[in-house]
Amino acid sequence: MSEQCQTTIQTVPPGTKITITLPDDFHHHFRDGDKTKCVLEHVCKRFGRCIAMPNLKPPVVNTDMALSYRDHIMTNVPSGCDSSTFKPLMTLYLTDRTTPEEIEKAFATGKIPAAKYYPAGATTNSDAGVTDVSNIYPALKKMAELGMILCIHSEVTGCDVDIFDREGVFIEEIMKGIVRDFSPDLKIVMEHISTKEAVDYVLSAPDNVRATITCHHLLYNRNALLVGGIKPHFYCLPILKRETHRLALLKAATSPSPKFFLGTDSAPHTKSSKESECGCAGVFTAHAAVELYAEAFEGEGALARLEEFASVRGAEFYGLERNEKTITLEKKEWTVPLGYEFGEETVVPLRAGSIVAWSIVD
Repeated sequence: MSEQCQTTIQTVPPGTKITITLPDDFHHHFRDGDKTKCVLEHVCKRFGRCIAMPNLKPPVVNTDMALSYRDHIMTNVPSGCDSSTFKPLMTLYLTDRTTPEEIEKAFATGKIPAAKYYPAGATTNSDAGVTDVSNIYPALKKMAELGMILCIHSEVTGCDVDIFDREGVFIEEIMKGIVRDFSPDLKIVMEHISTKEAVDYVLSAPDNVRATITCHHLLYNRNALLVGGIKPHFYCLPILKRETHRLALLKAATSPSPKFFLGTDSAPHTKSSKESECGCAGVFTAHAAVELYAEAFEGEGALARLEEFASVRGAEFYGLERNEKTITLEKKEWTVPLGYEFGEETVVPLRAGSIVAWSIVD
């Protein structure tokens, strides 16, 4: 069932084709074990570089673990994928004990351009995250000196804060302090922003502060999760918000501002772990991410800006050359399968059993 929320769809004719520079994904969950190959079957068709999230079990807390995980990803690249154009960009999982020396060691490899700040308990496998932001200030100082990027899950975790308000409170209580203390040298990405407050803050913040936006936060509001019964495959963190926030995200993503770029936060979980008493947070979008972004941009009459959002702004902020390859999208409907192979089980994708309006042309 599709719970798409766009109300002013400005369509282009069926058969319309657009060719854009191969996109990059600046927030992706590859998982581990035999599940990684299943994820890569979808990723390699759509992205050149991907920031690999480090919240595994155990988390990727040091350089050796990050390089080992990179080797695992590359070993599982499908045979049909051009390994010369696909590149995982690794991250360190910051903890209260992360040292400046470990930051320097990681960055020196040339393969770990970023570190991830998870407030402890904020999302999946974040229990080992940061309990007090002051604990990572020495690491952040070294990151600023080196030019290493700080990626942030921007939500507080206190039980006294409503789950729908956690992003806004994080901005006031933590984000503004980090930006004050480390600008302009520390490059910061607020990942998967989900509120108008975050959009407004990023626009007002110094130039070293940017944000990624997911396709599911562009296309859906919290009605998709809650109306007509709880739909666990729409449950993610940050949680889907009111329609006013979705519209603010759409306006930001499709605007000329360089501050917003693509980060899917595609986060696959097994069907059984989502459909349970305590379902996992995460939406799987790797199977159709670029196509879904195209839907969102078409709905705003902004297809001409899709390439800038998906293929240019993030690469420039990370100091990367644009990908040389291109992909072509066609306005051609297809029906998403009810599930995809995911290790020994299955994962239910976004829009399962329903139509996606755009296709990638091989």
